[in-house]
Amino acid sequence: MSAARRSVATPLVAALVLAAAIGAAISAGCAGRRLEAQPAQPPPGGSLGAWAVVYQVLQSPRCMNCHPAGEAPLQGDASLPHAQNVQRGAMGHGRYALRCDSCHQETNLPGPHLPPGAPGWHLPRRDEPLVFEGRSSAELCNQLKDPERNGHKTLEELFAHMDHDPVVLWGWSPGEGRNPVPVPHAELVAAMRAWIDGGCECPEP
Repeated sequence: MSAARRSVATPLVAALVLAAAIGAAISAGCAGRRLEAQPAQPPPGGSLGAWAVVYQVLQSPRCMNCHPAGEAPLQGDASLPHAQNVQRGAMGHGRYALRCDSCHQETNLPGPHLPPGAPGWHLPRRDEPLVFEGRSSAELCNQLKDPERNGHKTLEELFAHMDHDPVVLWGWSPGEGRNPVPVPHAELVAAMRAWIDGGCECPEP
């Protein structure tokens, strides 16, 4: 090949390689792989300030409705007792014909106020209810870090639950007719990390 042809071919080959790399990256994103975003900054105020963010999320109807004080799950933005007399059941999956998965599938049903869904839809077990409803910030903080009252989970297991459990992630895409969790998920994850790493401080009762 002549020097003149090589001088033209070299930039052309480089451009084709770059275009292929960009195309592959776009295809990977469209194929459903998780594209890493910039992590959120932890909130000010150390561990205690971080807990305030976590508590705000846990008091959202999207979280509290599955962590009720009684045996009936709650529903809607008003956190009303579930219709049809649905009950928790011993393992948190409902009772008899009114099991959670009878109506709640792995995705939201299309349309306003139709049953929402995510993989593993259920409540906590009856003997480990991990109640959010009616708990003050201090009460819920101390409950969450106590393995005897948090479902026998380590702090890192709690972090993993909030970071990538499909039922938790559902709270940010709850379907038509429901408000999502008001705090961005990345901010919750950053706050949970800061709360744990800062020693799990809790407010005064």
